[in-house]
Amino acid sequence: MINKNLNIKINSKAFFGLLCFGVFFLVTNCDPDETQDVAKFNNLVMYDDFNGETILNDLFWDYEIGTGDNGWGNNELQYYTDRPENVLVENGVLTITARQEDYEGSSYTSGRIVTRGKVEQTYGRFEARIKLPWGQGLWPAFWILGANIDEVGWPQCGEIDAMENRGQEPTLINGTVHGPGYSGANGITKPYELTNDRFDTGFHIFGIEWGPNYINFYVDGDLYNQITPEDVTGEWVYDHDFFIIMNLAVGGNYVGSPDATTVFPQEMLVDYVKVYSAD
Repeated sequence: MINKNLNIKINSKAFFGLLCFGVFFLVTNCDPDETQDVAKFNNLVMYDDFNGETILNDLFWDYEIGTGDNGWGNNELQYYTDRPENVLVENGVLTITARQEDYEGSSYTSGRIVTRGKVEQTYGRFEARIKLPWGQGLWPAFWILGANIDEVGWPQCGEIDAMENRGQEPTLINGTVHGPGYSGANGITKPYELTNDRFDTGFHIFGIEWGPNYINFYVDGDLYNQITPEDVTGEWVYDHDFFIIMNLAVGGNYVGSPDATTVFPQEMLVDYVKVYSAD
C-alpha cells in the first residue's frame, strides 16, 4: 500500500553499501518516564504483512547480494543471497535464515532486503514486529539509511537503527544513530532490556518516530529514548529521505564470530512492516 502523494521513488537500482559499526557507543540520558512532544503519524503509506504472498513483494523490496566491501564494512562473515533458503515468505511471515554452509567462498549465508528506490520517506513512524534469533555471533537488525548515500557517502547520509541485537544477549537490543562526528564506535545509542522475557521467544514491536528535531525509539509501544540535535556530537543529518534495511548478519565487529555454542540454522521472523507519515 503506497500513498502516491508522498515522495516515494521507484526504480530498480540495487545498492551495495559500505557500513561501519563499532562495539562502543555514546549513550544518551532520556528518561523514559518524561513527557515527550511527538507528531501524530496516522497516515499509513506502506504495510507489508506478508499474507497472500509466496515471494518477497517487489513493490516494496529488493535483495542485496554478496559480501559487500570488507564484509559490509564490518568484517561480517555471511554471503547474502536471494534464495528461499535464506529469504522466504510463507504463512504470513517473512523468514530470514542464517545458515552455516560453504557458499561462494563464505562459510555462512543469510538475507538482507531493502526498500531503496521503492519506499523512501522523510520523517514518520517506521515499525516492524519481529522475533529474533539467538546465539553467539548473530546480528539481526531493522534500520533506515539516508537515500543520498551515493552522493554524500556514509555517515554523512545518516543512519537510524530502530533495532539491532547481539545474538548472545537475548534480552537486550539497542537503538542508535550514526552521522558525521558520531559514527561507528561513537554512535549515539541506548539499550532496551526485557525483564522476565527474551527477544527470541516471541514477537516484539520495534519502532521509531522521527520528526524535524527528534528521533524517538520504542519497544512494544514503550518510549525508551529520544535523540535530538543537542544530543549528537556532530551535524544533524536527518532531514531527507531514508529507506529501510532488514538483515541478519553473521559475525562482524559488533558481535564477534559464532562459536561452538551457536546452533544453525537461525531465523529472524518478521510479522509485518509499517510506515506512517503525518496527516
